[in-house]
Amino acid sequence: MHSRAPLVRWDSAVAAYLANRRSLGRAYINEERILRSLRTYIVSAHSSDLDRRIFDKWRNSFRERHPNTRYGNERAVYNLCRYRRRTEPRCYLPDPSSFARRQPHPLPTIIDSSEVARLLALASTLKPVRYSPLRPADLRLAVVLLYTAGLRLGELVRLTLGDVDAKAGVLHIRQSKFHKSRLIPMSPSAHEELCAYLKIRTAQELQGKPDAPLLCRQIRGRACPYGRIGMYKALHALFDAAGLRNQTGRCPRVHDFRHSFAVAALLRWYQTGADVQVNLPKLAIYMGHADIVSTAYYLRWMPAVVEHAGKRFEHSYAALIDGGLS
Repeated sequence: MHSRAPLVRWDSAVAAYLANRRSLGRAYINEERILRSLRTYIVSAHSSDLDRRIFDKWRNSFRERHPNTRYGNERAVYNLCRYRRRTEPRCYLPDPSSFARRQPHPLPTIIDSSEVARLLALASTLKPVRYSPLRPADLRLAVVLLYTAGLRLGELVRLTLGDVDAKAGVLHIRQSKFHKSRLIPMSPSAHEELCAYLKIRTAQELQGKPDAPLLCRQIRGRACPYGRIGMYKALHALFDAAGLRNQTGRCPRVHDFRHSFAVAALLRWYQTGADVQVNLPKLAIYMGHADIVSTAYYLRWMPAVVEHAGKRFEHSYAALIDGGLS
């Protein structure tokens, strides 16, 4: 058994760095996992801090992974070291020019209403399992809330019974990204789904206290929330079983629900003649964004959007353009 070298400076720097970033409203869960992995390599090298040799050995351990994953891991360490340089000018700082080259992320797959109908029908046919007696109803409501309310996956799994106003059809999203909370009015159809789910949940006699999870598993007689990874895998399996694919054959991501929600809102505005610029701040508030710049990220230039935007431009400025050409 080798004795472990004390990592006093490293541990102190990591704790301060994570506290600083989390004070800005970011969870930094993945970054913490990455830094914990690197700490293991520092310990195995019997060192008290990070240096180039250990950093190279650590990143060599995931050299077969996707370039974007490798870059994300390397960048997380770089950001920590750059933060440390403010108070420790001589600490090791990786060279960013040596990092993996990122590849462009694929465009989101926009999920339409017919595909959602297929997902709901398939979810209803699933069989309950020992630890998930509400599995069919849980996944059905998960699809409905993600598609109609544009929730983040973490927001979905954190919902409690106390966050739901079933009478008014309103969800209370508490302390989400950037420490923002918001109230989300549900669509009439989503409200009906919620009420139907709550009746099924009550019939199962699961824990009904306000702090009990809305979507829940049952372990040792207690209602337990789904984890992010568990819910992601369950939804992704549903996508796969329903045969959802884009033109390149890629299965949608769960986060594509959020993109689909934003694009659907944009299309409704164009179809009803609403003022897009006036409505964007409302969408930003509904989605829990700090500003409309974050919301614009979700409004990808999809073909249907291009068509509607072009028609509106033509209707508004055709006479001006024709007059200029004469």
